[in-house]
Amino acid sequence: MVSISDIFEFRKNTRNNIFEILKRDIRASFTNPIVILVLIAVILLPSLYGLINIYACWNPYENTDHVQFAIANEDKGAVYEGMKINGGKDLVDMLKNNTDFEWVFVSSDELKRGVHNGTYYAGMIVPANFSESIVSITTDKPHSAILEYYVNEKYPVAAKLSDAAAKAVYNNINAEIVTFINVAAYDKLGELQAGLASGASQMSSGAVLLSNGAGQVSSGASQVAGGANQLSSGANQLSGGADQLSTGASDLADGASQVADGTHQVATKANDVSNAVDDASTIIKEHTHSPVIHEAVDNISNKVSNVSGRLNELDNGAHSVSDGAYQLSDGANKLSGGAKELASGSDQLAQGTLSLAAGAQLLANSAASALFTASSSLAGAAAGLDEVTGLNDSQVGEYFYSPVKLERHEEFQSNSYGSQVSPFYLVLCMWVGALITCVMLKVGTSIGTKYRPHEMYLAKLSFFSIVAILQTTVTLLGCYLLGIDIHNHWIFILSCYFVALVFMGLIYSLVSVLGEVGKGIAIILLVFQISGTGGIYPVEIMNKIFGMLYPYLPMTHAINMVREAQLGLIWANYMPSFLILLGLGVAIVLASVILKRSFDKRTKFFEEKLEESNLFN
Repeated sequence: MVSISDIFEFRKNTRNNIFEILKRDIRASFTNPIVILVLIAVILLPSLYGLINIYACWNPYENTDHVQFAIANEDKGAVYEGMKINGGKDLVDMLKNNTDFEWVFVSSDELKRGVHNGTYYAGMIVPANFSESIVSITTDKPHSAILEYYVNEKYPVAAKLSDAAAKAVYNNINAEIVTFINVAAYDKLGELQAGLASGASQMSSGAVLLSNGAGQVSSGASQVAGGANQLSSGANQLSGGADQLSTGASDLADGASQVADGTHQVATKANDVSNAVDDASTIIKEHTHSPVIHEAVDNISNKVSNVSGRLNELDNGAHSVSDGAYQLSDGANKLSGGAKELASGSDQLAQGTLSLAAGAQLLANSAASALFTASSSLAGAAAGLDEVTGLNDSQVGEYFYSPVKLERHEEFQSNSYGSQVSPFYLVLCMWVGALITCVMLKVGTSIGTKYRPHEMYLAKLSFFSIVAILQTTVTLLGCYLLGIDIHNHWIFILSCYFVALVFMGLIYSLVSVLGEVGKGIAIILLVFQISGTGGIYPVEIMNKIFGMLYPYLPMTHAINMVREAQLGLIWANYMPSFLILLGLGVAIVLASVILKRSFDKRTKFFEEKLEESNLFN
């Protein structure tokens, strides 16, 4: 049965043993000059690793003025409306005043040869038809101008810098071309403005003429309507007279028919009498010899024959009169019908001309209103264009060269690129420092000693933690000497110490419990964390596997803590990472204290077998 006094005694012995091991290690650190030198190296090397990388990256994109970029100009120029255009020469003149890169002006053959053999990282050729292609926009066959860009991909970082230079040249050239095109279009815009103003004036005049013409059409239509009304009245009168004429003609036809019938009967009787007289005359001549009687008979016969002929003529005339009377009656009827139709048509004509007059007036009003509105709109557009086209070519060129200006507003502004990447390199050097320490110094084993496994573990952890604090102190001094941006000094300093202690506890625990396997695990974690923690490049652009590992890597949260403390503290971003690392540190220490008891013998056996091979330290 374990008593409380036994527990206190156990704790006292454990504490004494831990301090005994710690004092021994500290004393051993100063007994040998070589040990001192090695410990100094262990303390300094991690800070050098981080600080040198930060200094090397201090302002890499502002030191490109010694990076050679070749330019070969073969442009022969072109002419636009009497103005000489030479885009290649303009480009060369612009680059001669540009200090972003060391521009080298060579021939196209020299450029290709130099890029190929590495003399130049990259180069750009302006072809002979460059300016001609620029002004092709003003022809019926526009085509893009070509810049030939050569880059040596054997030098990746330099190639990317050269890509930036090529893009800058490309953007400047495009801006110049757009300016030229827009200025040319601007000139045409002036012509359009003049045409609009003239068209507005002519349209306004036309609206007035249209309105006047509509008035004349309306007046003429009224006159036509008046004449049509008079015509309709006369046609009605004519129709009435024609009806009376038709009635009289019908009566006349009936009378003429009766007369024709009577004359026909008389003529028939007269013919009969004439025939009888002729017969009697013949008989008398046969029975008498008078010459006086014969003459009298002949006279009578001739007279009767004449009367009969006249009666026949009267009969024919009477029938002709009768036929004419009937034709007159039909004509009168037709005249009456035509007069009525004329009267009806005249009414329709009068109504149509009145409608025409009203429609013409409405059309004139609508058209004139529309024309006046369009004229006003054109005049307004012309006035608006006049305000624009009143600018000079220089003002227009400046506007079209840069119609939109980007105003940059920086959150958590930093003085250098080195300061921006320092959270990554500082955290990386803390991991490397812990790894170097655990590789260079013995993590200790309780096998063959009087100490318990957890006593050896905690004592060595304390010593290694002192080394981590010294490493971090040197690193922090270097940060202040370099002059990196630090927004919150105390949080930054405490965060660095905290991260260093967590990393040392993690790596030391792996090596102490697992031995050489633990070192391998720490190195594998280092490899994945260099690319997978978003320290330099956003993890979103990395391989998918890094995106999956990102939340679970210790350096992810360590970088986040240091970045927030150094470049601008947002507690909502800082605290989750702090709590994750704190939990990780406590969990790894507790797990190691428990596992150290069972793993100590196995780890010792594993290391002895490695030493027997004479291949491993």
